[in-house]
Amino acid sequence: MNKIISVQKSFQIAKKLRGDGKTIVLAGGVFDILHVGHVKFLQKAKEKGDQLFVLVESDGNVRRIKGKNRPINNQKNRAVILSSLIYVDYVILLPNLKTDTDYDKIVFQIQPSVIATTAKDPNILHKKRQSGQIKGKVVNVTPRISNQSTTKLARLINEDVL
Repeated sequence: MNKIISVQKSFQIAKKLRGDGKTIVLAGGVFDILHVGHVKFLQKAKEKGDQLFVLVESDGNVRRIKGKNRPINNQKNRAVILSSLIYVDYVILLPNLKTDTDYDKIVFQIQPSVIATTAKDPNILHKKRQSGQIKGKVVNVTPRISNQSTTKLARLINEDVL
């Protein structure tokens, strides 16, 4: 089974899983340099349901959000790494999404029972609005680990290189 799928394929798989009575958990992020915070987040997210779908941001959006030197790993490589984790059932390659409405369309088609987040998620209000519209719930599965961040790791790598 190939865990790395397109947005369109995710809709088909999610529909079948929901029809089979499975609980879908949705998580998303950049996952540029995988670290223990990511792994714990995905492990805890998986505990909230039967199938864990992970949305992976496009390289263009990562550059827009994080800066011109990011991502360090391209989307395909990030997806391959995530797909190797036993907690992850499907990795969805996001196109360059521009607006909240673009994200909403994907979430509304997948219709997860749970949207997994971390403490202090900057997008929590948007995720709560999405979950309310699909009759799902937002679950804070882990605290943010303050000493673990890809941005911090990338900064250290860049300092070493420069």
